[in-house]
Amino acid sequence: MNSAYNVAIGLYRAAARMAALGSPKVRHMLQGQAETLSRLYRFRKKSAPGGFDVWFHAASLGEFEQARPLIDALLSQSPSTKILLSFFSPSGYEVRCDYDPRIAVVYMPFDTPSNVKAFLDAASPKMAIFVKYEFWGNYLDELAARGIATYIISAIFRPSQTFFKPWGGMFRQMLRRFRHLYVQDEKSRKLLEAIGVDNVTVAGDTRFDRVTAIRLKGRNVAEIECFKAAEPDAFTLVVGSSWQRDEDLYIPWLKTNAACRAIIAPHEFDKDRLSVLRRKLGTDETMLFSDFERLYKASPEGALTVAKKLRFIVMDCFGMLSSIYRYADVAYVGGGFGTGIHNINEAAVYGIPVVFGPKHYKFNEAHDLIACGGAFSVKNAKELYSVLSRLAADAEARTAAGKAADAYISSQIGATSKIMKDIFGLS
Repeated sequence: MNSAYNVAIGLYRAAARMAALGSPKVRHMLQGQAETLSRLYRFRKKSAPGGFDVWFHAASLGEFEQARPLIDALLSQSPSTKILLSFFSPSGYEVRCDYDPRIAVVYMPFDTPSNVKAFLDAASPKMAIFVKYEFWGNYLDELAARGIATYIISAIFRPSQTFFKPWGGMFRQMLRRFRHLYVQDEKSRKLLEAIGVDNVTVAGDTRFDRVTAIRLKGRNVAEIECFKAAEPDAFTLVVGSSWQRDEDLYIPWLKTNAACRAIIAPHEFDKDRLSVLRRKLGTDETMLFSDFERLYKASPEGALTVAKKLRFIVMDCFGMLSSIYRYADVAYVGGGFGTGIHNINEAAVYGIPVVFGPKHYKFNEAHDLIACGGAFSVKNAKELYSVLSRLAADAEARTAAGKAADAYISSQIGATSKIMKDIFGLS
């Protein structure tokens, strides 16, 4: 890449080092990056002496969910395949660093020329697959220079992106480094065609396959079933990946609707945050999932008695939200009052209405679900009160919205099989 790009990456790295002084999250990322090469060499010595067959890169946990259907299919259909998985964000790495012992999981170092060459020397991948928004100029240049086939999956493009601006030549060059681009929709394909990028297939979004697989597995959570059994006729709201700005809206609604119950999974949690959240909800009516889990294991009957006095369970563990949505009458998905909504598909797949904030313009599924009547976007407390109150009171409206959501998700599955057949020759 040119010098301006490299200067920008250098400034980005310097800013991260400064931020690490006050941010454990950023500090963990930098520490993880410093260990990447040694991790790669150790794994290769043990399990992949010839290098990795496929390198998947996902920025964070959400993008990993888009790569996961392909990873799982490879592990199932071609178990000898040597897989490398990299993350940029701690929110992805720390949750999935132990995903599968057959996979090497590392942080991706900053996109400087020296880092890139060292990383690719250590990994020696035969193929690279990036997910959705991952465009790193030096990595793409070096992969192309080494003749390593590089793909991007579940990508989505908008006219506002730099690729489509008159000054975006450097970024358009990044797109030409991919052997093939698998995009979510026809709009993206047409945008790319207009700038001369035609090695494109509209495959859809692999997240639909992932959430459908989760639903079909039918994982039950005994503790949540106990909580539900305590008040089987009560309206239950499941809140997924919520931030404080979300909580400022939905908690007052919950407090004024005493017949409603909720299972709440904050996007990030530590001891102080959980304490504040419990205080807002009402300590006497709220229990952390970990505490309720211990109670249930000791005595299911005792847990049921306690559950009758509770209104709220607060999830303080990762990896369960996608299964817990099955217990919801309505789901509220957070992030829409911040940088953007989190995964609404993993709620909608259960055939329930989904509610979220206004910042959803980057997500096709949000627009489509709103259009078909399966989801509702709210801009403020007044709108949230109106939507939740109507859905809580009107079972027919709730059922109709849930059926619309279910039908939409069902219509979108199949991206994984298309990509698997095209890239790997597997179904």
